[in-house]
Amino acid sequence: MITRPLHIFFTPIVPSYLVKKTSNNSGFWCCYIRAEISETEQLGFGAPQALSLSSFCVSLLGRVCFRALRVFAELFAFGSGIAVVAMAHYDLTARVAPFLDRHLVFPLLEFLQDKQLYSDDHILKAKIELLAKTNMVDYAMDIHKSLYHTEDVPQDMVERRVEVVGRLKMLEESAAPLISFLQNPALVQELRSDKHYNLQMLQDRYQIGTEQIEALYQYAKFQFECGNYSGASDYLYQYRTLCTNSDRSISALWGKLACEILMQNWDVATEELNRLKEIIDSKNVASPLNQLQQRTWLMHWSLFIFFNHDNGRNGILDLFLSEKYLNAIQTNAHHLLRYLATAAIVNKRRRNTLKELIKIIQQERYTYSDPVTEFLECLYVNYDFDGAQKKLRECEELIVSDFFLGKQSSENGFVTIPLRDEFMENARLFIFEAYCRIHQCIDIGMLSQKLNMNYDDAERWIVNLIRNARLDAKIDSKMGTVVMGTQHPNIYEQIIEKTKVLGQRSYTLTTNVVLTSAAVTAAAVR
Repeated sequence: MITRPLHIFFTPIVPSYLVKKTSNNSGFWCCYIRAEISETEQLGFGAPQALSLSSFCVSLLGRVCFRALRVFAELFAFGSGIAVVAMAHYDLTARVAPFLDRHLVFPLLEFLQDKQLYSDDHILKAKIELLAKTNMVDYAMDIHKSLYHTEDVPQDMVERRVEVVGRLKMLEESAAPLISFLQNPALVQELRSDKHYNLQMLQDRYQIGTEQIEALYQYAKFQFECGNYSGASDYLYQYRTLCTNSDRSISALWGKLACEILMQNWDVATEELNRLKEIIDSKNVASPLNQLQQRTWLMHWSLFIFFNHDNGRNGILDLFLSEKYLNAIQTNAHHLLRYLATAAIVNKRRRNTLKELIKIIQQERYTYSDPVTEFLECLYVNYDFDGAQKKLRECEELIVSDFFLGKQSSENGFVTIPLRDEFMENARLFIFEAYCRIHQCIDIGMLSQKLNMNYDDAERWIVNLIRNARLDAKIDSKMGTVVMGTQHPNIYEQIIEKTKVLGQRSYTLTTNVVLTSAAVTAAAVR
């Protein structure tokens, strides 16, 4: 059993009487705060972002348990009175949640509630369980009122809110000297790249010591909990320039990554993700088990970036197919094969990854499978076109009901799911290509059934495919067939394929010969 790395969880507070939820263009929640409230309360009480995830990692090893996981066990168990629809069987929330910060689970639950995969009462109870140990007091109050249809809230929630306000003011006072220094551009210019010099300079000239620097970390953490992700990001950046504790610096980097994801700064988030990856892959990490844990977490967090960033489809293939991270998937997170397989299907320029991916899917089929992985297996392993057609229909439903894959976009008043459309287009192309490899004359009517299209749409699709892909094929409209031309393998491609590993094999052979010769010589000397 792999233990989870210890994290401090960060949860923003949402006072219902100060904040109004609305939807902005980015899809997150935004807030409108009354102008008459104090500056302290403005900084302390922001609206939660729809992707409010994550935490600052303060230890590289440990176990985090929160009561909401028990709710997930009920939420995703069949026969427990939940209104489960067909595709709930393929919902991965219960598998993904243990690798996510509790904040990150909220948007997943919102998505499930919007799709009505489960009853509202069960999802609201799960939210309350998640909020039990957080500072999102007013958000918990709103959910409590909605769940139990009452305006009364427990007294402990009221007391908790007073406690949070007091804690915020105390942290603000503790970090005030350093914050004032950092807000002065002229003073900030005195800082250098040498952290030890900066610490000495701050102590000698401004009487700012390690206590104030630690207070800045705690204040940034609390700002994150309160939903001020922009402020928390700035403070964490400054903290990392002053911090000399490597563990604390890594912790702040996790928090910085979270803030950038929450603000949808995907380019900056990608940079922070790469920095964190370099640290995890370095030899300074305590143990291989520790690295396995951190890589598993990093891959789950990266899903938010890769399925929103313009170059995310290449990024997820590069990361997930690298040897160490692929080992982490096969050891600790088999369900990530869904996202790896989807990225491979929709990425036309990375078709060369399919061969390796299919081998992995075959190896892990007894541990994990879903319509996406089964589609590839039916098509390229079993050559079961009827099975592939069936799985393709299931894939369409699966994508719509998956939080990461089913992202919607609106254009000219029409709501679409771009990744679903690309997936279906490329999957049909895979079916067509595989079918053409073993048939010379293909009936369009039969092919339209296998492509899950009507006859006219299938004929137009094939015509466009032949024209754009320059296939050696022609359509016999009278007979209603596609006649494939003879395609001979390209001799140059065959030579490249046969010799591309020749250099590595020669090097290995030479090394073995040298080692054997050295061993024989050493034995003769003795």
